[in-house]
Amino acid sequence: MRNKNAASSVLILLALALGGTALSAQTSPDERLFQEAKLLIFDKDWRAALNKLDELGDKHPDSPLAGQVLFYRGECLNGLGGREREALRAFKEYTRFAGANPNLVEEAEGRIIDLAYALYEKGDRSAIGDVESRLKHPGKAVRYYAAYKLSLVPDKKIAAKAVPVLERIIETEKDTELRDRARIALLRVSPESLKAAEDRRPTRDSARMLRIRVWKKGQKSPALSLNIPWALADLALQAIPEEEKAAIRKKGYDLNRIMNELAKSKESILRIEEDDSIIEIWIE
Repeated sequence: MRNKNAASSVLILLALALGGTALSAQTSPDERLFQEAKLLIFDKDWRAALNKLDELGDKHPDSPLAGQVLFYRGECLNGLGGREREALRAFKEYTRFAGANPNLVEEAEGRIIDLAYALYEKGDRSAIGDVESRLKHPGKAVRYYAAYKLSLVPDKKIAAKAVPVLERIIETEKDTELRDRARIALLRVSPESLKAAEDRRPTRDSARMLRIRVWKKGQKSPALSLNIPWALADLALQAIPEEEKAAIRKKGYDLNRIMNELAKSKESILRIEEDDSIIEIWIE
């Protein structure tokens, strides 16, 4: 019985060994390197993954995986930090690669926008051109993301280049979430354009507007005039820092209560008098 069991164990081990050999034979060397690299990427071991991808590229330059190697090299370089320009080049190369996967191309375009914006924030003013150029991208998702990202640029002349795309989203997009994101972006860049885009919507909501006027005592025109669609009023309220809300509450004003009261009637108007200014808030 013992000899029979031993023989069975040997047969099982032999079968496993042969199976492993067969599986290994079915996987080409470049595929093995690629799978090893992807496992390292999953673990965010960017340096080791990059070395594997470079080894694949050096040993198998004609591999059908060459395109994906470009994309994942960009991921590794981006993950390493401090190598944004190299990552940007890798993603750009992938978008031009013949036979590139459309889904990965869209991801690569998103990475290009993020990397270009990061370089712009670090002082490379020319890098923002990679974001601007994608405002005319044939892919809707890429255009939208480029416009949203550009709206974050402090230089209003540059940010204003996103306005046509943002207006188009508000006027034609059926997705409510996308329209709301465009509204927030446009509110940042050009509140006047937001109102115009809302007016042009063929089936626009009968949106009420939150009006805010701040008057300096003794002046005939308001120091601040702001009109916000009521649908965005809650978002505007959430954007106020908590410490400022607390300071306002100390003066006897609860913004949440005020907004609720204003919502009840378009005739309601809130008037706050300070030492040298008057604040008026109402809905119409």
